Amino acid sequence: MATTRTLRGLLTRADGVSFAGKVTFSERVEAIESACAGCDDHVVPGLIDLQVNGLGRYDVMGASAADMAAIARALPAEGVTAFLPTAITAPLEHLERVHDAVRQAAVFAEGQPGYAAIVGLHLEGPFISPVRLGVHPRFNLEPRGDPLERVLAMEQLKLITLAPELAGALDALGRLTARGVVGAIGHSDATLEQAMEAVSAGARMFTHLFNAMRPIHHRAPGVALAGLLPSPAFAALIADGTHVHPSMLRLAYNARGPQGLILTSDRVALVSTDGQCATAVAGAARDASARGAAARRDDGTLAGSLTSLLDAVRLIVQTTGASVAQAVSMAAGNPARLLALDQRGTIAVGARADLLVLDRELKLKTVFVAGREVG
Repeated sequence: MATTRTLRGLLTRADGVSFAGKVTFSERVEAIESACAGCDDHVVPGLIDLQVNGLGRYDVMGASAADMAAIARALPAEGVTAFLPTAITAPLEHLERVHDAVRQAAVFAEGQPGYAAIVGLHLEGPFISPVRLGVHPRFNLEPRGDPLERVLAMEQLKLITLAPELAGALDALGRLTARGVVGAIGHSDATLEQAMEAVSAGARMFTHLFNAMRPIHHRAPGVALAGLLPSPAFAALIADGTHVHPSMLRLAYNARGPQGLILTSDRVALVSTDGQCATAVAGAARDASARGAAARRDDGTLAGSLTSLLDAVRLIVQTTGASVAQAVSMAAGNPARLLALDQRGTIAVGARADLLVLDRELKLKTVFVAGREVG
C-alpha cells in the first residue's frame, strides 16, 4: 500500500494551467494547496499514450500476454502511466489473438506495482484505405458484415482507426460509439467533406495527423485539413521531428490550440543486430531500421517512431511556444478526456496519484504510479 507523500512544484491541471503548489497523496490525491517555497520542479500527471505498437524487442503484433506486461513494466520509466497497445492491419484471427493477449496482460498489470495501466486496445485497421496503407499489409477490409461484428465483439477495444470513405464506415462509427469505442479517422483518402461527415457520425480523433492520409490541396482539401478545423475530434500528432515537420507542428498548434491536440508516440519495437543498427522484428516496422527519431524501410517509408511520449512533450514546448502545462495536457489530460478516464490525466483530489516530477529542463526525476515511487 502506498504511503502518504507530499510534493511541491509547479502543479499541472488537466486544463493546461499550472500553479505553484503542493500535492499530498497516497494511492490517490488527498489534498492540493498553494505553496511558494520549493517549487523549482514541475509536478505533472502521468502521460497516457494512445498508440504504442511496441517497445524494445516486444512488438504488439507478436506479443504474448507476458510480453505485453513487459511493455507495461517498462513504460513508467519514460513517464507513461497508462497506454493502449496498438495493433495494425492483419487477418481477423491474428487481431483476435492480439486482443486476447491484451486482455490477459491488462488483468495482470492491474495488480502489479509500478506497471503502466493497459486501458484497452487500439485497432489501427483493418478498416483502412487501400491507397493509404503506409506500411500496413494488404489485409484491409470494409467495416461491415462479419468483420465488423467480430471487431465489435472485442471487449478490450477502446479506440479504432478507420477510413470514413469506406462502404459502411459511417454506420460502423455509430455502432462503435454506442458500444463505447472511440472512432478515429486515419489511413484515409477521404475528402474534407467525407471526413467532416465522419465527425458528425461520432469520430473523435484524427490518427497521426498528416501521416497516411490525403494531404491538403488548395482546391481539393483532404482529410488532413479536417484535422486542422475546429471540431469535437482531437487531432493526434507524432511529434518526433521526423513524422511531422516542426513548422507543421506549429501550424497544427496554432490552428487547434492545446485543447484540440493529442500527442502520441507511435512507438515501434526494434532489436539490436550488430550493436549499432536496430531492426524491427514484427508489426508495422517489420524490415525497417532505426534512422534518427524514426524507423524507416529501405525505400525511406516511415514505419513508426523511436522516441518517447515525454520526448514529444519536450519537442512541442520547443517548437510551438506551448507552456509545459499545455504540452502535458496534450499527452495526459486530453487522452484521458477522449477515453473518459475520469481519474487519470489530472492532478485533482480523488484522482489516481499517477505523477511525474520533471526538472526545469523537463528531465524526468521521479515517477509515481498509484502513489508508489517507481524505481
